[in-house]
Amino acid sequence: MDSIVVTGNGPLSGQVPIAGAKNACLALMPAALLTEEPLTLTNAPRLSDIRTMSALLASLGCEAAPLQGGRVLALSGHGLTGHVAHYDIVRKMRASILVLGPLLAREGAAVVSLPGGCAIGARPVDLHLRALEALGAEMELAEGYVHASAPTGGLRGGRIEFPFVSVGATENALMAATLARGTSVIENAACEPEIVDLARCLRAMGARIAGEGTNRIEVEGVERLGGATHRVVADRIELGTYMLAPAICGGEVECLGGGLELLPGFAETLDAAGVTLRETAGGIAVARGEGRIRAVDVATAPYPGFPTDLQAQMMALLCLADGVSVLEERIFENRFMHAPELMRMGARIEVQGGTATVTGVERLKGAPVMATDLRASVSLILAALAAEGETRVNRVYHLDRGYEDVEAKLSAIGARIERVSE
Repeated sequence: MDSIVVTGNGPLSGQVPIAGAKNACLALMPAALLTEEPLTLTNAPRLSDIRTMSALLASLGCEAAPLQGGRVLALSGHGLTGHVAHYDIVRKMRASILVLGPLLAREGAAVVSLPGGCAIGARPVDLHLRALEALGAEMELAEGYVHASAPTGGLRGGRIEFPFVSVGATENALMAATLARGTSVIENAACEPEIVDLARCLRAMGARIAGEGTNRIEVEGVERLGGATHRVVADRIELGTYMLAPAICGGEVECLGGGLELLPGFAETLDAAGVTLRETAGGIAVARGEGRIRAVDVATAPYPGFPTDLQAQMMALLCLADGVSVLEERIFENRFMHAPELMRMGARIEVQGGTATVTGVERLKGAPVMATDLRASVSLILAALAAEGETRVNRVYHLDRGYEDVEAKLSAIGARIERVSE
């Protein structure tokens, strides 16, 4: 099993290229199930989650071929051979549930195992099922599988109103509604950039969609969708992660390929903490001001608020802040599992329910730590960059689900980091 070994060595400088968004790509790929014509995705990230989704699509008869070293995905659903998404693949990744809506819309039936993924809370799929039921689908849960069927004549337009914002449920509903008869309205829809990216791709395929990026999306169903070529939006979570590296270590780093519009709430928080952000022709330049980072309070929220997927990384920064910070996790329960590992490095953190209180310390010390999930993995690496001595981050297989070439990217800006195999 691989580990990441980091030795803290001071300020960072240089440029980091930001990959295409994992979460956007995982929603775009199932869109290939909606059409018989080819869908080509460029700027695709090279990650294990992308390979898992490719395997899932292939199991359904959808061709999924990586080109140009994996930067391009050539997808074709012209010859689907089934509508059952089996447990052995789906258990690996939460996003697997996103094949449900497209299969149901095109095939009139879908059987999908309940999904797996990082152990950061229950994350039930009931909102996905309710949304599809609003389009006329019939649902049954049996032996760990969702059995879904469309009425005679296919799905029909309907009104979907989510009790709270869900990115995945919005994506499933949006894809299914493109082929439903009539008009569908999605209220309290997610506004994240990944939703906007999916809508743009679907529109290029011939879908009639209005309102993406707001909490009300309207979809007029069409009889069929065609093929398209679409560039995956930049990964705002990778962007935010690398923005935090110079904030923690000092120096200045330019993150290439992303803009502040992808992370408004996060950018506002960094500014309050004393981090300088400057948009450049190629992306965002990030530098830490003089002295220690200022303590700030953080509450995770749907876009445009502070992303839950950057909470662990932000905690790593606040461990070194001047003062006391309070972090509230309002999206997922059980998402402070990185806190005890940071404490091994000398951090002062108290967790009560969904709130973590962080009292900043002047320095962290290297230690052996264990990654518990994807974002926790990289939070420990960020903390290690600023720690005295060597830190060994174990169980980093989580990391490969969401970050490509992390060692190479950090090494290029001056970090002392390497992957070792035990």
